[in-house]
Amino acid sequence: MKYPIALVMAVALPLLAVSCNQKKDEAPKSKYPVVDSLMSVMTLEEKIGQTVLFTSDWTVTGPSMRDNYLEDIRAGRCGSLLNAYTADFTREVQRVAVEETRLGIPILFGYDVIHGFRTIFPINLGMSCSWDLPAIERSARIAAEEAAAAGLQWTYSPMCDISVEPRWGRISEGSGEDPYLGSLIAAAMVRGYQGDDLSADNTLLACVKHYAAYGAPQGGRDYNTVDMSERWLREFYLPPYKAAVDAGALSVMASFNELDGVPAHANAHLMEDILRGEWGFEGFIVSDYTGIMEMINHGYAEDLADAARLSMNAGCDMDMMSAAYMNHLKELIESGKVSEATLDKAVRRILEVKAALGLFDDPYKYCDPEREKARTLTEENKAFARQFAAESMVLLKNDGILPLRRGEPVAVLGPLADSKDDLLGSWRGAGEVKSVPASVLGAIKSSSLVTSGASKVILVVGEPCSWSGEAASRSDIRLPKEQTEMLRQLKRNGKKVILVVMNGRPLDLSEESELADAILEAWYPGTMGGYAVADVIFGKVNPSGKLTTSFPRNLGQVPVYHYMKNTGRPYVHPEAKYESRYLDVVNEPLYPFGYGLSYTTFDYSGITLSADNFSGDGSLTATVTVTNTGDREGTETVQLYIRDLVGSVTRPVRQLKGFERVTLAPGESREVLFTIDAAMLSFWRADMSYGPEAGAFKLFIGGNAATQNEASFTYEN
Repeated sequence: MKYPIALVMAVALPLLAVSCNQKKDEAPKSKYPVVDSLMSVMTLEEKIGQTVLFTSDWTVTGPSMRDNYLEDIRAGRCGSLLNAYTADFTREVQRVAVEETRLGIPILFGYDVIHGFRTIFPINLGMSCSWDLPAIERSARIAAEEAAAAGLQWTYSPMCDISVEPRWGRISEGSGEDPYLGSLIAAAMVRGYQGDDLSADNTLLACVKHYAAYGAPQGGRDYNTVDMSERWLREFYLPPYKAAVDAGALSVMASFNELDGVPAHANAHLMEDILRGEWGFEGFIVSDYTGIMEMINHGYAEDLADAARLSMNAGCDMDMMSAAYMNHLKELIESGKVSEATLDKAVRRILEVKAALGLFDDPYKYCDPEREKARTLTEENKAFARQFAAESMVLLKNDGILPLRRGEPVAVLGPLADSKDDLLGSWRGAGEVKSVPASVLGAIKSSSLVTSGASKVILVVGEPCSWSGEAASRSDIRLPKEQTEMLRQLKRNGKKVILVVMNGRPLDLSEESELADAILEAWYPGTMGGYAVADVIFGKVNPSGKLTTSFPRNLGQVPVYHYMKNTGRPYVHPEAKYESRYLDVVNEPLYPFGYGLSYTTFDYSGITLSADNFSGDGSLTATVTVTNTGDREGTETVQLYIRDLVGSVTRPVRQLKGFERVTLAPGESREVLFTIDAAMLSFWRADMSYGPEAGAFKLFIGGNAATQNEASFTYEN
C-alpha cells in the first residue's frame, strides 16, 4: 500500500525523535505509536481540529452551520464528518484530509445507521420484540458491512435509552422498557457493528447513546428535562449503556437532556465519575447535534465560550456542530480556563480510536466502489430482513381468523396498505423507497385474491413514519380517529377484520382490541416488511414476537411498566376505594410486557426448585416444562421474573432476570432451566452499595410479565 506523502512524513519523522528520546524499555504513552508521534508535533489549532465534528451537506437533523466544511478540513479545523457516504464521495473527502493537510490525519466518517443502512430492518423497538439476540447481532453485522462498504466507519448506535414513555417519539429507536433485556441487546449490537477486529474493512465504530437517561423526558416531550434519583438511574437506566461499553464500544454520545439539574454535556458525574472512573471507558465522548451550544438555552452556560469550557472540562471530547470548540477552545486554553492537558486527553482518545479502526494504516480502506456494489442489498441480506421482520411482529389478538388460506378472497384497505415509504420507518439510514419490492397490499396480492366483496378485510393502519423518531412526540397515543372509524364501519357491515398496525410506539388500542378479530403489531418492518406481513398473515411464518413495552389501556395509565412498586396500599380488591388504583380503569396494561400470541398454544407446568434456599455464592435451579399443545410448530420465549419481598429499599413487584427461546413441534415438551444466583438478586441497597440481601423471594416463569406461575425461596448472605 502506498500512503500519501504528508501522512508518511508526519508519522515517520516524529517517531524517530520519540525513539531517540525514550529509554530502551520505556513504553509509549499510547499502544499506537502513531498517536504519540502526532501528539508530539501537533499545534494547538491542529489539536482543537480533532475535537470538531461537522456535517456534510447531505442529511442533517438540525441547523447546518457551515457550508465550507472542506475548507475547514484543509485548514485542520475539522477532524470528523457526519452525513457523508458512498465510497466515491468519502474517498475524495478523505483525500483532502490526508493529502492536503500538514499532518495528513484521516477523517472519521459517521452516520445514523440505526436499523440498517441500505437493507432496512425493523425499527429497533420492533427488532427487540424478537427477543432473538443472534438475529439482532446479525442485523447490526449486515448494517456494518453495507455501511463500511459505502465509506463509513462510525455509527451513532446502539441507542441504549430505557423508556416507559410512549408519548416520546424516540422510544422507537430503543429496546423498550426493561434494563436486563436492553443490556443484552445493546451488547449484541455492539458486537455486530464492531466485529472481532475493529480494524477490518467491514466494521463500524459503535456509539453508545444517549448518555444518560434520555428516555425519561417529563411529559414525553423530546429534549425535555429528566429528573430521577441516583438509585433509580443506576438500577433501571444505566445498565444498557454499561453493557455496551463492556462489549467494547469506543464512543459514547452525550444526551440532550439535563439530569439532576445539570445538562448531560457538562455532567462530570456521568462522564468522569461513572463512565470513565467506575466503568473504565477508554474511548471518546461526542456531543449530540449542537448539544454543547444548547446549554445556553438550558440556562447553564452564559454563552458559547462558556459552554465550550463547561463541556471540555466535564469530559466531552468532541463537539458535533456547535463550533464551540473550534471558535473558543484556543482562547479558553490561553486564559487558563481549560488546560491544554485536558485537551490533549481528548485528542489522544480520538486519535487512538482512529488508529484502532486502522485509518492510519490505510485511510482509504473503507472507500471501495466495487465492494460497495457487491455488499449492498444482496439477496442474502434481503432474505434475512424478511425473516427478521416477520420474527419481530407481535400477534396481539386472534379470534381464530388467522392464519388465512392462500388464495382465499380478502380485501386490503387502510391508509398504510399501499405505502412503501412507511415500511422503512424513521432513521432509515440510506434506505430508499425504490429498494422496497412491495407494500403490504402488493405482497398480499401475490398470496391471495384481492376483491372488493370479500368478507374478510385486512385493514392496515397506524402512524405515518414521520410520527415517530426524533422531535416526534405525541400527546395522544391513539390511532388517528379516521382509522378507528373505518374499523367501526367495517364491523357494522359485518366484516371480519384483521388489523395490521404499523407504528413506532406503544399505542392505546383499547377500542380496536374490542372491535378487531385479529391484531398484528407489525411496527415499521423495513425493506422486506410487506412480504413479512404477508408471511405472517398467511401462515408461512408462525408469529413469535413478544412485547418489550407495555401497551396502556389509555394515556392516563402512563407510565405503566412491569417493574413498578407495590405501594403501601396496593390494588387488591376491585371494589375497594382506598387503594392505589383508578376509578375508571384497572391498573394492568392492555397488553403486558412480554406478551405475544402464536398460531399454536403452549402449556407451562408448575415450577420445580432444586432447593428452597441458597446462600453466599451458591445457587438453585428453577425448572418448568413447556409443551406445545397446538397443531403446528412454534417458538415460545420463556421468561423468568423475580420479586424481592423485603429490602432495605422497596423493590419492584417483579423484574425480568432471564429468558430462553424454545422451538417446539406439535405435542413436544421441553424442560427449561434457570439458575438463580446472588448476582440475580443484587440491587443498589440503602447505603448505595450493590449486592444481594438476605430474605424471602418469589420467582415467576411464564409467557409474559403477568404470569401467575410462581414459586418461593429464601437467600442467606
